[in-house]
Amino acid sequence: MNNENSRIKTLEKVAVRFTGDSGDGMQLAGNIFTNVSAGMGNSVSTFPDYPAEIRAPQGSLGGVSGFQVSIGSGVHTPGDRCDVLVAMNPAALKQNHHFLKPGGVIITDADSFREENLRKAKFATDDPISELGITSQVVEVPVTSMTKAALADSGMDQKSILKCRNIFALGLICWLFDRPVESAVEMLRKKFAKKPAVAEANAKVIRAGYDYGHNIHASVSTYKVETEPIVPGTYTDVKGNEATAWGLILAAEKAGLPLYLGSYPITPATDILHELAKRKDLGVKACQMEDEIAGVCSAIGASFAGSLAATSTSGPGLALKSEGIGLAVMAELPLVVIDVQRGGPSTGLPTKTEQTDLAQALYGRNGESPIAVVAPTSPTDCFNMAFEASRIAVEHMTPVVLLSDAFIGNGSSAWRIPEPDEFPEIHPRYVPEALREKWTPYMRDAESLARYWAVPGTPGLMHRIGGLEKDEHSGGISTDPANHGKMVQLRREKIARIANDIPLQTLRCDSEDADTLLIGWGGTYGHLYDAAEELRRRGHKVALAQFRYINPLPANTAEIFARFKNLIVAELNTGQFADYLQARFPRRLFRRINKVEGQPFLVSEVVAKVEEILAGKIETE
Repeated sequence: MNNENSRIKTLEKVAVRFTGDSGDGMQLAGNIFTNVSAGMGNSVSTFPDYPAEIRAPQGSLGGVSGFQVSIGSGVHTPGDRCDVLVAMNPAALKQNHHFLKPGGVIITDADSFREENLRKAKFATDDPISELGITSQVVEVPVTSMTKAALADSGMDQKSILKCRNIFALGLICWLFDRPVESAVEMLRKKFAKKPAVAEANAKVIRAGYDYGHNIHASVSTYKVETEPIVPGTYTDVKGNEATAWGLILAAEKAGLPLYLGSYPITPATDILHELAKRKDLGVKACQMEDEIAGVCSAIGASFAGSLAATSTSGPGLALKSEGIGLAVMAELPLVVIDVQRGGPSTGLPTKTEQTDLAQALYGRNGESPIAVVAPTSPTDCFNMAFEASRIAVEHMTPVVLLSDAFIGNGSSAWRIPEPDEFPEIHPRYVPEALREKWTPYMRDAESLARYWAVPGTPGLMHRIGGLEKDEHSGGISTDPANHGKMVQLRREKIARIANDIPLQTLRCDSEDADTLLIGWGGTYGHLYDAAEELRRRGHKVALAQFRYINPLPANTAEIFARFKNLIVAELNTGQFADYLQARFPRRLFRRINKVEGQPFLVSEVVAKVEEILAGKIETE
């Protein structure tokens, strides 16, 4: 609905994109706006888009940093395009103007559009708007001048004053979207609690930006964003990496185990280490090790000693940890390995997102070394699947790889803090009292095939395990061919039986007459869900299966696939999940939609590709 008299646009959902130099604080402004919106009852989805360079030259095209957030009702993605684009300099405008919807609004810092900055952004003329062919409404705001004026009597130096420009822009956006500025002020005071002068300066600046919006209200439309009914509870905005850390903490509590994280800093997984390092008050031991190998090996030691042990990394670190993970497979110890995927190979694109580590997670170890693999579907689901990865690891005595990615690891969603009784108790597979006298290290539970966990120091359970093959009965080193073959099969079957202990696969957007199944896994869920909804609106009989359990697959996977004529797998790689499914269901044809650009899917491109496949324009890819 568009109210012409008040120039207020009422929308179900809107997206705003903050862009500027990598030192302009776009991530902070975006995060605060997201938090405020989540607190108002909006569902939110964010996409922080960092430059890959450590510190590109100021004002250059390579140094542009962005943060897009969609707020409103029924939000599943940050949006293909934004309704409002904030461009703090010419480079940000040039790199991001194509993300704006037709009829959207661009807000620029007019003070930064000087000749020097125009040349840095490689503009050929002094009129960037015309040069880029922009026809949208452009609101030129003297952000820098207004920030300086607001803090003229603050006593701050010019460099410190200029760091507040992002908060002036945030104040203007809060006005534009009718957000309560006092909520943002409170967040700023918490952010800068140890620097009260900085906190008060930012509080003054954000109000100046908000007031500026009131002064220009006649020249720009404002937005009223719908909220949706929510389950009563305490809500917060949470990033995927934070949620992962909190999920591990809850799992340790539910298992009655101390939590240990052995890790080495690596983008984009480092925030998990940071978050757990803060939680000494909850008994968490988080150790920054000297390298990736030390990280996984220290975690294996902690697991042997009776802790819930985890290690966090990204693709290059997962490669380095592979031998250690193989040791945990052979020793049959519980271990959670978190891989926040990024673009590769090698150092690749450290700040960009992909799903290109699936094959490595499934097969990237020497010998026959099967492990469980799970994947969260959203920032908030990182909490659930970190808990679930821990439960599977502890109850089935196996390493579990949790495949997150940069999109959901750095992104955030509105999250209702769960009640403790919403999650089950976790039952470590300790040696039963009745078996103490005849116990050997590889004695197993008959149903799950998980070996029993003998914590060092337990009377009567002295033992030795390691990387050499062991005799099934005595636990001693064995090179017997038949014993090795049996142990290989036992370890394989143990992972397969996890399928009896995980939920059945569910479908979204389903109907009895659906004949096409769109298949995804992990962090592409929001985009694929919106694509399936759009395809159904266009008359296509499409359902969605988004997999969170990869190895083993849910027990009803074959039954689901048998229902559908067309199976289409969409993933941010060259077809790794499709290949995996094709090997397990060789009589079915899995068509593919693939993207490997370091960027998430656009809903529109998934819709277009599915329609091409259904029209017979794409046979295979």
